[in-house]
Amino acid sequence: MIIDGRTLETQRWGPGPDQAPTLVLLHEGLGCVALWRDVPELLAAATGCGVFAYSRFGYGASDRVALPRPMTYMHDEALTILPRVLDAAGIRRAVLVGHSDGGSIATIHAGAVQDERVVGAVLIAAHFFVEALNIASIREIKAAYEQGDLRARLAKYHRDVDVAFRGWNDAWLDPRFEKFDITGYAARIRVPVLALQGADDPYGTPEQLRVLERSASCPLETRLIADARHSPHLEAKDATLAAIVPFVRSTLLDKAA
Repeated sequence: MIIDGRTLETQRWGPGPDQAPTLVLLHEGLGCVALWRDVPELLAAATGCGVFAYSRFGYGASDRVALPRPMTYMHDEALTILPRVLDAAGIRRAVLVGHSDGGSIATIHAGAVQDERVVGAVLIAAHFFVEALNIASIREIKAAYEQGDLRARLAKYHRDVDVAFRGWNDAWLDPRFEKFDITGYAARIRVPVLALQGADDPYGTPEQLRVLERSASCPLETRLIADARHSPHLEAKDATLAAIVPFVRSTLLDKAA
């Protein structure tokens, strides 16, 4: 897919957007299309929806970006890039499914953009504000990248692994990023939301869900997933899909009605 003259890596599963609604997958801060593993196929089979995923610029096989990333990189993605991606992909009716940074991007888009195509959102381990635990874990992963085997493992999935890692890690560790807070966007979401978080998430406490419960005025379900850390869709797959699938079905049925 070409956006503003640059190439995005994309992949589809299941029926096309002219045949069924689409689950649009928005990956985490170190993710890409491939790192969703088998989740897209499972979601397509269980919901009957099409599934569409893309690697944001700087990730996977998508074109690189210049560093450093701006402090507004998630806002830029949600407000500028994502609408163009949905246009180019021919998406007609969608549920956004965002993980970590992708969940934050979904929150900003759903709260700020009057996009009639988006009828619901699944937010997995999304960041609504910055916590000390979050920053401590990001410092630890920097050490693992520089001193351990993390760089080699990530290099299997990213065209330019340093751009992928540094763009995310340097932004989060910039003192200016401590002001990141998107609860105002969450308060403006009008479509149904399912928010999930691993009970043992090292990148966020359950207060991330609590602040969403206090902020949101949309139909909202929150759930802590037992035996999961930051990626419950991979670490506790059955429990996570058992939450997502009925939410998607009920959201699409309610919208159709």
